[in-house]
Amino acid sequence: MLYVVGTPIGNQGDLSPRALRVLGAVDRIACEDTRRSGLLLAGLGIRAKFLSYHEHNRLARIPQLLEALDQGESLALISDAGLPGICDPGEELVAAVRAAGRSVVCIPGPCALTTALVSSGLPTGRFCFEGFLPPRRGPRRVRLQELASEPRTLVLYEAPHRLLEVLEDLLQELGDRPLQVARELTKRHEQQIGPTVSAALEHFRDTPPLGECTLVLGGALPVPIEPPDEVQLLADLHQRVADGASASDAARQLAQETGLSRRTLYGLLHRNGEP
Repeated sequence: MLYVVGTPIGNQGDLSPRALRVLGAVDRIACEDTRRSGLLLAGLGIRAKFLSYHEHNRLARIPQLLEALDQGESLALISDAGLPGICDPGEELVAAVRAAGRSVVCIPGPCALTTALVSSGLPTGRFCFEGFLPPRRGPRRVRLQELASEPRTLVLYEAPHRLLEVLEDLLQELGDRPLQVARELTKRHEQQIGPTVSAALEHFRDTPPLGECTLVLGGALPVPIEPPDEVQLLADLHQRVADGASASDAARQLAQETGLSRRTLYGLLHRNGEP
Protein backbone atom coordinates (compact mmCIF):
# COMPACT_ATOMS: atom_id res chain seq x y z
CA MET A 1 0.00 0.00 0.00
CA LEU A 2 0.91 3.67 -0.17
CA TYR A 3 1.54 5.54 3.08
CA VAL A 4 1.17 9.32 2.99
CA VAL A 5 3.42 10.50 5.81
CA GLY A 6 3.53 13.90 7.44
CA THR A 7 7.03 15.21 8.12
CA PRO A 8 8.16 18.21 10.22
CA ILE A 9 7.55 21.73 8.93
CA GLY A 10 10.43 22.96 11.06
CA ASN A 11 10.98 21.23 14.36
CA GLN A 12 12.25 17.68 13.85
CA GLY A 13 10.77 16.65 17.18
CA ASP A 14 7.34 16.81 15.53
CA LEU A 15 7.94 13.63 13.51
CA SER A 16 5.68 11.08 15.19
CA PRO A 17 6.85 7.66 16.43
CA ARG A 18 4.38 6.04 14.05
CA ALA A 19 5.82 7.99 11.10
CA LEU A 20 9.32 6.86 12.10
CA ARG A 21 8.24 3.21 12.18
CA VAL A 22 6.54 3.41 8.78
CA LEU A 23 9.41 5.24 7.10
CA GLY A 24 11.85 2.71 8.51
CA ALA A 25 9.80 -0.24 7.27
CA VAL A 26 8.68 0.63 3.72
CA ASP A 27 10.54 -0.59 0.65
CA ARG A 28 10.77 2.82 -0.98
CA ILE A 29 10.14 6.48 -0.17
CA ALA A 30 8.94 8.95 -2.79
CA CYS A 31 9.93 12.52 -1.93
CA GLU A 32 10.29 15.96 -3.47
CA ASP A 33 14.04 16.31 -2.87
CA THR A 34 15.98 13.09 -2.28
CA ARG A 35 18.97 14.94 -0.85
CA ARG A 36 16.97 16.99 1.63
CA SER A 37 14.82 14.07 2.73
CA GLY A 38 17.86 11.80 2.87
CA LEU A 39 19.60 14.16 5.30
CA LEU A 40 16.48 14.40 7.47
CA LEU A 41 15.93 10.67 7.73
CA ALA A 42 19.62 9.76 7.98
CA GLY A 43 19.78 11.98 11.05
CA LEU A 44 16.97 9.90 12.50
CA GLY A 45 18.69 6.62 11.73
CA ILE A 46 16.52 5.70 8.73
CA ARG A 47 18.23 4.31 5.65
CA ALA A 48 15.79 3.93 2.79
CA LYS A 49 15.63 3.71 -0.98
CA PHE A 50 14.52 7.14 -2.21
CA LEU A 51 12.82 8.06 -5.46
CA SER A 52 12.21 11.65 -6.48
CA TYR A 53 8.60 12.63 -7.04
CA HIS A 54 7.80 16.27 -7.74
CA GLU A 55 5.87 18.64 -9.98
CA HIS A 56 8.23 18.23 -12.94
CA ASN A 57 8.47 14.43 -13.08
CA ARG A 58 5.12 13.31 -11.67
CA LEU A 59 3.66 12.14 -14.99
CA ALA A 60 6.57 9.74 -15.54
CA ARG A 61 6.85 8.68 -11.90
CA ILE A 62 3.22 7.74 -11.24
CA PRO A 63 3.30 4.68 -13.56
CA GLN A 64 6.59 3.57 -11.99
CA LEU A 65 5.18 3.84 -8.48
CA LEU A 66 2.01 2.00 -9.46
CA GLU A 67 4.14 -0.78 -10.94
CA ALA A 68 6.13 -0.98 -7.70
CA LEU A 69 2.87 -1.43 -5.78
CA ASP A 70 1.82 -4.16 -8.24
CA GLN A 71 5.12 -5.90 -7.51
CA GLY A 72 4.26 -6.02 -3.83
CA GLU A 73 6.38 -3.11 -2.60
CA SER A 74 5.22 -0.83 0.19
CA LEU A 75 5.70 2.86 -0.53
CA ALA A 76 5.75 6.03 1.51
CA LEU A 77 5.15 9.51 0.13
CA ILE A 78 6.64 12.52 1.93
CA SER A 79 7.04 16.17 1.04
CA ASP A 80 9.90 18.52 1.90
CA ALA A 81 7.84 19.69 4.86
CA GLY A 82 4.38 18.95 6.20
CA LEU A 83 1.60 16.71 4.99
CA PRO A 84 1.85 15.58 1.33
CA GLY A 85 -1.09 16.15 -0.97
CA ILE A 86 -1.85 19.71 0.12
CA CYS A 87 -0.76 22.10 -2.64
CA ASP A 88 1.69 19.57 -4.02
CA PRO A 89 1.66 16.75 -6.61
CA GLY A 90 1.04 14.11 -3.95
CA GLU A 91 -2.65 14.72 -4.62
CA GLU A 92 -2.31 13.19 -8.09
CA LEU A 93 -0.38 10.15 -6.88
CA VAL A 94 -2.96 9.40 -4.19
CA ALA A 95 -5.77 9.69 -6.76
CA ALA A 96 -3.93 7.35 -9.16
CA VAL A 97 -3.28 4.76 -6.45
CA ARG A 98 -6.94 4.85 -5.40
CA ALA A 99 -8.05 4.54 -9.03
CA ALA A 100 -5.83 1.48 -9.39
CA GLY A 101 -7.65 -0.17 -6.50
CA ARG A 102 -4.75 0.04 -4.05
CA SER A 103 -4.92 1.14 -0.42
CA VAL A 104 -3.77 4.52 0.84
CA VAL A 105 -3.11 5.18 4.53
CA CYS A 106 -2.31 8.63 5.88
CA ILE A 107 0.11 8.90 8.80
CA PRO A 108 -0.92 12.29 10.22
CA GLY A 109 1.67 14.88 10.91
CA PRO A 110 2.48 18.60 10.97
CA CYS A 111 0.68 20.91 8.55
CA ALA A 112 1.28 24.64 8.13
CA LEU A 113 -2.39 25.19 7.26
CA THR A 114 -3.83 23.99 10.56
CA THR A 115 -0.87 25.11 12.67
CA ALA A 116 -1.22 28.71 11.50
CA LEU A 117 -5.01 28.64 11.73
CA VAL A 118 -5.35 27.44 15.31
CA SER A 119 -2.69 29.85 16.58
CA SER A 120 -4.07 32.90 14.74
CA GLY A 121 -6.86 33.86 17.13
CA LEU A 122 -9.28 34.08 14.19
CA PRO A 123 -12.45 31.95 13.95
CA THR A 124 -11.65 28.28 13.29
CA GLY A 125 -15.12 26.69 13.30
CA ARG A 126 -15.50 27.30 9.57
CA PHE A 127 -12.61 28.16 7.29
CA CYS A 128 -11.70 28.15 3.60
CA PHE A 129 -8.29 27.06 2.31
CA GLU A 130 -7.28 28.69 -0.98
CA GLY A 131 -3.66 27.52 -1.21
CA PHE A 132 -1.51 29.75 -3.41
CA LEU A 133 -3.19 32.67 -5.17
CA PRO A 134 -2.36 33.20 -8.88
CA PRO A 135 1.19 34.57 -9.18
CA ARG A 136 0.26 37.35 -11.63
CA ARG A 137 -1.44 40.44 -10.24
CA GLY A 138 -4.36 40.59 -12.69
CA PRO A 139 -5.63 37.01 -12.16
CA ARG A 140 -4.86 37.31 -8.44
CA ARG A 141 -7.11 40.34 -8.05
CA VAL A 142 -9.87 38.58 -9.95
CA ARG A 143 -9.61 35.64 -7.53
CA LEU A 144 -9.72 38.00 -4.55
CA GLN A 145 -12.82 39.69 -5.94
CA GLU A 146 -14.44 36.25 -6.13
CA LEU A 147 -13.55 35.71 -2.46
CA ALA A 148 -14.65 39.16 -1.28
CA SER A 149 -17.99 37.96 0.12
CA GLU A 150 -16.64 34.71 1.65
CA PRO A 151 -17.64 34.83 5.36
CA ARG A 152 -15.31 32.04 6.51
CA THR A 153 -11.75 32.59 7.69
CA LEU A 154 -9.42 32.35 4.67
CA VAL A 155 -6.07 30.54 4.76
CA LEU A 156 -3.49 31.16 2.03
CA TYR A 157 0.05 30.04 1.27
CA GLU A 158 2.50 32.51 -0.24
CA ALA A 159 6.14 32.66 -1.28
CA PRO A 160 8.24 35.42 0.36
CA HIS A 161 9.08 37.21 -2.90
CA ARG A 162 5.37 37.76 -3.64
CA LEU A 163 4.16 38.54 -0.12
CA LEU A 164 4.23 42.34 -0.37
CA GLU A 165 2.27 42.31 -3.63
CA VAL A 166 -0.29 39.94 -2.13
CA LEU A 167 -0.72 42.09 0.98
CA GLU A 168 -1.20 45.18 -1.21
CA ASP A 169 -3.85 43.36 -3.24
CA LEU A 170 -5.59 42.11 -0.10
CA LEU A 171 -5.78 45.67 1.22
CA GLN A 172 -7.12 47.04 -2.05
CA GLU A 173 -9.62 44.29 -2.88
CA LEU A 174 -10.79 43.10 0.56
CA GLY A 175 -10.01 46.02 2.86
CA ASP A 176 -8.08 46.18 6.12
CA ARG A 177 -9.27 42.92 7.65
CA PRO A 178 -7.85 41.00 10.61
CA LEU A 179 -4.79 39.05 9.47
CA GLN A 180 -1.97 36.96 10.85
CA VAL A 181 1.02 36.10 8.66
CA ALA A 182 2.75 33.03 10.08
CA ARG A 183 6.34 32.22 9.20
CA GLU A 184 9.03 29.89 10.56
CA LEU A 185 6.27 27.81 12.15
CA THR A 186 7.44 25.40 14.90
CA LYS A 187 10.98 26.83 14.68
CA ARG A 188 12.87 28.85 17.27
CA HIS A 189 12.08 32.19 15.57
CA GLU A 190 8.43 31.48 14.77
CA GLN A 191 6.47 34.66 14.04
CA GLN A 192 2.85 35.71 13.72
CA ILE A 193 2.66 39.17 12.14
CA GLY A 194 -0.58 41.17 12.30
CA PRO A 195 -3.14 41.95 13.57
CA THR A 196 -4.40 43.54 10.33
CA VAL A 197 -3.51 43.59 6.64
CA SER A 198 -2.15 47.14 6.89
CA ALA A 199 -0.04 46.34 9.96
CA ALA A 200 1.48 43.27 8.28
CA LEU A 201 2.17 45.28 5.13
CA GLU A 202 3.94 47.98 7.13
CA HIS A 203 6.03 45.36 8.96
CA PHE A 204 7.17 43.52 5.85
CA ARG A 205 7.99 46.74 4.00
CA ASP A 206 10.50 47.41 6.76
CA THR A 207 11.55 43.77 7.27
CA PRO A 208 11.76 41.74 4.05
CA PRO A 209 10.03 38.36 4.51
CA LEU A 210 12.02 35.13 4.51
CA GLY A 211 10.66 31.61 4.14
CA GLU A 212 7.23 30.38 3.08
CA CYS A 213 4.35 32.23 4.69
CA THR A 214 0.87 31.15 5.75
CA LEU A 215 -1.74 33.90 5.82
CA VAL A 216 -4.86 33.61 7.99
CA LEU A 217 -7.38 36.29 7.00
CA GLY A 218 -10.66 37.25 8.59
CA GLY A 219 -13.76 36.51 6.52
CA ALA A 220 -16.18 39.06 5.13
CA LEU A 221 -18.50 40.68 7.65
CA PRO A 222 -22.23 40.04 7.18
CA VAL A 223 -23.94 42.60 4.96
CA PRO A 224 -26.58 44.47 6.97
CA ILE A 225 -30.07 43.66 5.74
CA GLU A 226 -32.13 46.76 5.09
CA PRO A 227 -35.56 46.59 6.71
CA PRO A 228 -38.34 46.35 4.13
CA ASP A 229 -39.94 49.62 3.09
CA GLU A 230 -43.53 49.11 4.20
CA VAL A 231 -44.80 52.07 2.18
CA GLN A 232 -43.38 50.59 -1.04
CA LEU A 233 -44.60 47.10 -0.16
CA LEU A 234 -48.10 48.40 0.53
CA ALA A 235 -48.15 50.33 -2.75
CA ASP A 236 -47.12 47.15 -4.59
CA LEU A 237 -49.82 45.13 -2.86
CA HIS A 238 -52.49 47.73 -3.61
CA GLN A 239 -51.47 47.79 -7.26
CA ARG A 240 -51.85 44.02 -7.52
CA VAL A 241 -55.27 44.19 -5.91
CA ALA A 242 -56.24 46.99 -8.30
CA ASP A 243 -55.15 44.77 -11.19
CA GLY A 244 -57.63 42.12 -10.05
CA ALA A 245 -55.72 39.92 -7.60
CA SER A 246 -57.29 39.02 -4.30
CA ALA A 247 -55.57 40.22 -1.15
CA SER A 248 -54.40 36.67 -0.49
CA ASP A 249 -53.02 36.24 -4.02
CA ALA A 250 -51.31 39.63 -3.95
CA ALA A 251 -49.55 38.71 -0.67
CA ARG A 252 -48.55 35.31 -2.03
CA GLN A 253 -47.13 36.75 -5.26
CA LEU A 254 -45.08 39.40 -3.48
CA ALA A 255 -43.87 36.89 -0.90
CA GLN A 256 -42.48 34.69 -3.69
CA GLU A 257 -40.66 37.66 -5.23
CA THR A 258 -39.22 39.14 -2.05
CA GLY A 259 -38.77 36.18 0.29
CA LEU A 260 -40.91 37.90 2.90
CA SER A 261 -43.61 36.04 4.79
CA ARG A 262 -46.96 35.82 2.98
CA ARG A 263 -48.70 36.16 6.32
CA THR A 264 -46.77 39.34 7.11
CA LEU A 265 -47.67 40.88 3.76
CA TYR A 266 -51.33 39.89 4.07
CA GLY A 267 -51.37 41.41 7.56
CA LEU A 268 -49.93 44.64 6.12
CA LEU A 269 -52.84 44.85 3.69
CA HIS A 270 -55.35 44.01 6.39
CA ARG A 271 -54.03 46.72 8.73
CA ASN A 272 -54.44 49.25 5.96
CA GLY A 273 -58.05 48.58 5.13
CA GLU A 274 -58.02 45.73 2.60
CA PRO A 275 -60.65 43.05 3.29
